[in-house]
Amino acid sequence: MDTDRGSSRRPAQPASHPARCGDPAWNHLYIGAVLMAKKLSAGILLYRKRDSGIEVFLVHPGGPFWAKKDDGAWSIPKGEYVEGEDPLAVAKREFHEETGSLVIGDCLALTPREQPSGKIIAAWAIEGEIDPQSVRSNSFSMEWPPKSGRMEEFPEVDRALWCDLATARKKLLPGQRAFLDQLQQLLSGM
Repeated sequence: MDTDRGSSRRPAQPASHPARCGDPAWNHLYIGAVLMAKKLSAGILLYRKRDSGIEVFLVHPGGPFWAKKDDGAWSIPKGEYVEGEDPLAVAKREFHEETGSLVIGDCLALTPREQPSGKIIAAWAIEGEIDPQSVRSNSFSMEWPPKSGRMEEFPEVDRALWCDLATARKKLLPGQRAFLDQLQQLLSGM
């Protein structure tokens, strides 16, 4: 579902902390942690520092199932991959597909988390900046309404926001909330 977003998109601004993205040891840990999983996903937890504390960037899934859901429905930008693919490359690709922006900068590997569905999510935290109003997502098609025989197109992401960690804990899908704790712990040690 790669789409050509053109060169007019501005990348998320880079951070200034030690690089860990290209470290083969981290990638090996991720691959080893997910070998037995049926479904794998990789994502980016974009964050920024404000006087009031850390804020994270979340996206809300598009489509009719998620339209009226809010608390417990938001996600980090992420997408599925198959064994053998580089999960960090997938995470960056999915960020671009779901936001229309490239993510650049140093990244911190977070511990992969198994979701209630059994899917394993590998994630990296990257400090950066993006305007939620600028988000332009790719789309997907599905039969809607059900059993109507009509295919409708919906954005993968219908909105985005920056929020503090307390708000993010309410908004995020339950299986992704542990990434917030990891981020907070990593940043407090820097």
